[in-house]
Amino acid sequence: MTIRLICLDADDTLWHNMRHFQEAERALLAMLAPFAAAEVARETLEACEARNLPLYGYGAKGFTLSMIETATQLAGPTLPTATIAAILDAGRALLAHPVALLDGVEATLDRLAALGRLVLVTKGDLLHQEAKLAASGLGARFAGIEIVSDKTAETFSRIFDRYGVAAAEAVMAGDSMRSDVLPALAAGGWAAFIPQQAAWAHESGTEPVGHARYTRLASLADLPDWVAAID
Repeated sequence: MTIRLICLDADDTLWHNMRHFQEAERALLAMLAPFAAAEVARETLEACEARNLPLYGYGAKGFTLSMIETATQLAGPTLPTATIAAILDAGRALLAHPVALLDGVEATLDRLAALGRLVLVTKGDLLHQEAKLAASGLGARFAGIEIVSDKTAETFSRIFDRYGVAAAEAVMAGDSMRSDVLPALAAGGWAAFIPQQAAWAHESGTEPVGHARYTRLASLADLPDWVAAID
């Protein structure tokens, strides 16, 4: 079966992302040092994020709200307004950070475009994802842009249908086992896992070792050869 549609994640697949969230987290832990140990603050933040994802969704805005909630939970009424202002500044920095492409992304996209239509499939805040895509300069390389609230098997089935391909003619590649690999496989597509350092624990999942339509790659640059081999 020839691959006709190549779906790609954006954050930490095409450009750096997680390191900016880690920088904001480190800033928050420093702000909250008078009120809680770093590990306690980190665990509280993670719990807030997990609790708030169904309400705020993914992205910098929801993360900023979770940072504020963490601060109020740990400091209570003694939380200085200056600290809240500093957290908001950290959130704005998340929204304004420069977009830095991973090594070799442009050349790899050009190779992939010779193999099938490219579609960007990313989740998070609509305005922020659009801004990052515009700043990346990669938008013209994609036949379609799909910014979704979450990535599920149903999400991928709808995308495959929208672009007129059978699931077995589509591949999804990204750095998240939970969001990129497992739902694409469940929808009947192919999936390539391209892990990055310092991955978010929320995006982990059981690796489908031995699955006929799955592979783990060392870098995005290896994806064209794998897709070509499927053909």
